Amino acid sequence: MNKDSKIYVAGHKGLVGSAIWNNLKSKGYSNLIGRSFEELDLGNQKATEEFFEKERPEYVFLAAAHVGGIVANNTYRADFIFNNLQIQNNVIGSAYKYGVKKLLFLGSTCIYPANAPQPMKEDYLLTSELEYTNEPYAIAKIAGLKLCESFNIQYGTNFIAVMPTNLYGPNDNFNLEKSHVLPALVRKAHLGKCLMNDDWDGLKKDLNKYPIEGVNGFSSNEEILGKLSNYGISYVDNNVSIEIWGSGKPMREFLWSEEMADACVFVMERVDFKDLKPKNGKEIRNCHINIGTGKEISIKDLAYLITEKVGFNGEITFNEDKPDGTMRKLTDPSKLNSLGWRHKVEINEGIDKIYSWYLSYL
Repeated sequence: MNKDSKIYVAGHKGLVGSAIWNNLKSKGYSNLIGRSFEELDLGNQKATEEFFEKERPEYVFLAAAHVGGIVANNTYRADFIFNNLQIQNNVIGSAYKYGVKKLLFLGSTCIYPANAPQPMKEDYLLTSELEYTNEPYAIAKIAGLKLCESFNIQYGTNFIAVMPTNLYGPNDNFNLEKSHVLPALVRKAHLGKCLMNDDWDGLKKDLNKYPIEGVNGFSSNEEILGKLSNYGISYVDNNVSIEIWGSGKPMREFLWSEEMADACVFVMERVDFKDLKPKNGKEIRNCHINIGTGKEISIKDLAYLITEKVGFNGEITFNEDKPDGTMRKLTDPSKLNSLGWRHKVEINEGIDKIYSWYLSYL
């Protein structure tokens, strides 16, 4: 890519896309295109094709997706597979039709089997069944990966798929129903701290920024407490407790989103599909790249680390009647490391950074 190349970042306002956008800006790329959902619905094939026909981007980062945590994935199963398939098909198909030089598709490490050997290498894709709660989303992302691979094989395109591990960072989703585990825990700990300190101003400020099912800072204290209780933040006899889904035993890997963005731009600048094809054999598969740290932490230890950083001193309980999800999801980032990129931000520093960001945007 040249500094004046026309680059389209699909999903440029989300956690992933905004980090890529900012990374490109910081590196001097000056001709960036972004469209909000209100401006362009990528699930609409006609609108997507008209956009590509008019703008003719040279490079595309496909970071737009319908995403959420374990609750949302398991509840809105049809939405997760249908919406993601539509977005991917429309953008990747238009990229081919209108001559995009290179496309980077962002998937997820949930593409790997529930019982995949750990750490997960790219070659473990499709070796056994997926984890049930996020199966629809995983199938959509596998389809996107294979779509890129198939266009490359049949038409000689340069579409690369990367599979980031669990991400967190600026512009994260803190919706308690739909967020991933780390931002959800950060917010729960913050709200719990506000209740412990009788800081109703701070609590209402939070709810005005991120209302919960219509309950905001102008709602009554009783309404607020009732809604928080529904999401595992209990306030009884001046004692505050936070409930977390599952046993706390699952291990998870987390990557600071700005580092993920740096890895994506690195791949876009320096890696082509020809570099990823198997050197021997007739079959071309598993050309995607894991993006991760290769390090993991249990949900229980993560919860205690976050509450310590945030300053919540109340009780933490684990509801073992709720699903754990996959017990381990550790990536093997050795392919990316061998290409020349390696992470720097560890989880301890990252939690400080995400909580500081969260407070700055209330």
